[in-house]
Amino acid sequence: MSAPFAAPDRRGQLALELGHEVSHAEADFIVGDGNRLAYAHVSAWPDWAGPLTLIEGPAGVGKSHLARIWAERAAAGYAEPDSAEELSRAGGMAPLVVEDVERAGFEEAALFHLLNQSMRDRRPLLLTAREPVANWPFTTDDLKSRARLAARFGMALSDDIQLSQMFVKLFQDRQVTVDPRTIGYLVARMERSPAEAVALAEIMDRLALERGVAIGRGIAAEALARRGAAAASDQMKLNFEGPEGDHDE
Repeated sequence: MSAPFAAPDRRGQLALELGHEVSHAEADFIVGDGNRLAYAHVSAWPDWAGPLTLIEGPAGVGKSHLARIWAERAAAGYAEPDSAEELSRAGGMAPLVVEDVERAGFEEAALFHLLNQSMRDRRPLLLTAREPVANWPFTTDDLKSRARLAARFGMALSDDIQLSQMFVKLFQDRQVTVDPRTIGYLVARMERSPAEAVALAEIMDRLALERGVAIGRGIAAEALARRGAAAASDQMKLNFEGPEGDHDE
């Protein structure tokens, strides 16, 4: 099968905004120490002790990927901010996914009613959130008290192996093959966070496209240097402005 695009044939040519499809297939989910319990719980469906499950973790650790896996297993729909109230009133037992509980703009009353209906009728509900329940921006504790009854699982990138596997998947999503030694070089020198891995993969992909070369150690080193320079610049700006964003006149 031919490649979806042609690599640039001269140095300095701008990379095109072609985008890439992120795979949410179960075969592409990377199981490691930071997500093993959450994955085991999803894999145990439909043998769940209770109707509510909450998966917590920072951006980029695979919460949406795991939610998609469960949605396919359970033939679940997705509750959106504008449909949560209607879904709770309609009732039923159809499983639902509620993503980004604390960030997606759900009205507190609608979410409260949906959780109540789930608990009352034992309707399976899988929720995802970046923040622990205590930090959710809701004004009363009624919703939080229901959420605390969920089976809760944290997700995190816990070791170099899992971070390396994340790089493999990021490059696979871009239809790019990268030497494991290059990935090892990155992991040994980068800030350990999912967001940093995503940023580095994006920079390397763009650099390789612009120059018409494969992603190797040289491209990796330049991407690391660019991220380091950006972080240093941000820190210098923060030091100059001070903690309140002001400086001496």
